[in-house]
Amino acid sequence: MSMEKITWYKLILLSVAVFCSPYSLASLSAENQKNSQQTDNWQNWNQVGEAQLSILFFDIYQSKLTSPTGIYQQQSLDVTPHPLALSINYQRNITQKQLLDATYEQWVKLGYTERDAKAWITQLSAIFPNIKSGQTLTYITNGETGQFVYSPLPSKSRHIGTISDERLNDAFLSIWLSPKTEYADLRRQLIGMKR
Repeated sequence: MSMEKITWYKLILLSVAVFCSPYSLASLSAENQKNSQQTDNWQNWNQVGEAQLSILFFDIYQSKLTSPTGIYQQQSLDVTPHPLALSINYQRNITQKQLLDATYEQWVKLGYTERDAKAWITQLSAIFPNIKSGQTLTYITNGETGQFVYSPLPSKSRHIGTISDERLNDAFLSIWLSPKTEYADLRRQLIGMKR
């Protein structure tokens, strides 16, 4: 009788695996497709705001924030509660190392732990390119995950990396969108507020 129970349980588990796996895969695929559809037409989104970062007499980059509605609404501590895209057009050459170092420095200033910041920098080091003046790096998020698009020329763009960790997604955009950002004026302009 004990052997019959074991066989019966195996049969139930096998049935669950057979019937649930396609559903789970279909569900996962549908979720990925939904997330992708939310950001597929990001080039046609409405502008929320734009800002120029200059240090002393040097222009560093022009940034632009867009969303499907042209509105940015932060909810509590979540800086990315809805789809949005942040495009940065660089006005100076910047190496991958400089970009990673600046990102790390901003995370430390925002209060992220050194451990998290180092782990995230490792992920971004596989994504960030060296950037020349006139090139654009855009980060597009559905509010939870995101992707980087690199435009070496205005007419050429390519996907260079994906972020699947929601904490990293928020941490990256917090550099510009957190109320605690070092560049408060830039943030106000990006999210559509006056100076």
